This record gives sequence, structure tokens and C-alpha cells, in this order.
Amino acid sequence: MESLTTPDRMIRIAVDLVNTKTLEPEKLTSPEALQRFLLEHGEPTATVDEADLAAVKAVRERLRAVFRAEPREAAGVLNDLLADYAVRPYLSDHDGAPWHLHVAKPGATWAEWLAAGAALGLAGFAAGHGFEALHHCAATDCERVFVNSAERRPRKFCTPTCAGRTRVASYRARQSLRNEN
Repeated sequence: MESLTTPDRMIRIAVDLVNTKTLEPEKLTSPEALQRFLLEHGEPTATVDEADLAAVKAVRERLRAVFRAEPREAAGVLNDLLADYAVRPYLSDHDGAPWHLHVAKPGATWAEWLAAGAALGLAGFAAGHGFEALHHCAATDCERVFVNSAERRPRKFCTPTCAGRTRVASYRARQSLRNEN
């Protein structure tokens, strides 16, 4: 996993963070689960506590709104997150890491770091691809979110599994109606 703060990485973190709470069981159930999330997303070390966990969950809910809102409202949410957490970008080589870009204040908490980076990543993505490229899954039994930069191949579902499950359910419903008539 890359250790630099890149737009693609921050978009992936934003999507993955929102997807830690869906109709599936909650994934951020403890500070250890949050620590695993951060480590799995390229952070070399991560020390977190209950306060960090609560703050990250609050950021997650603010980010979730971006994927379900109309463009103007989604832009407002991102602008609010940027105003609350982002600072002028600066280069850092802390803890022996190679030079990389930071958009959260020095000494930021994990929630502040996630909010600033995820908001900047999603804002840049929306500016480049439009808010219609930020999606929530169309399957009625799924709450996952995703981004889709393929303009000519719009997606409605987070995975082929959700698409297939929805098509099968629709087919069975149509067959059931035919059989009743």
C-alpha cells in the first residue's frame, strides 16, 4: 500500500471508510478495528483510542451524505469538511517517510486527517468527473458506496454480485407475476 497522501488513495479511503458501516455488521467496533483500517490503508503506524473511534465514526457519517445528496448539497458537505479540517497543503517527511503531501494541520487527530484528506480527494474527484460519479449501490439490500470514473459505462451497483442478485430478484418477481396471471 502506498504511504503517500495521493488523491486516489484518499478517494479509496473515503469510500472504504463509509463502507465500514452498511447493512452488514459494523466494521469499526473497537479502537483495534480502526487501527487495522488505518494500517490496511497504508499508514505505517496508528495508535488510536475510544475518542478517536467516535470522532472517525462522526466523520464517516458526514462523508456518507456526499454519496446520497444532490450535487449542491454534496458540495456543501465537502466544503464544510474542508473548512473544518483542511489547511494549506504542505510537504512532510515525518517519521522517516518519504516526502508527501498533507492537507490536515500538523498534529491532527486521525479523524481530522481522514476528514481533510477524504474531503479533498472526493472534492477533486467530483470536480473532475461530476457528482454523478459518486454513487450508492442501487441494490435495495446494500448500502455500500463507490466512485465510477468511466463516463461511458455508468454503474448502478457496487459490485457484480449486487447487480446479479438484483437482476435475479427482478426476474423471479416477473416470473411470479406471470405465473399468477
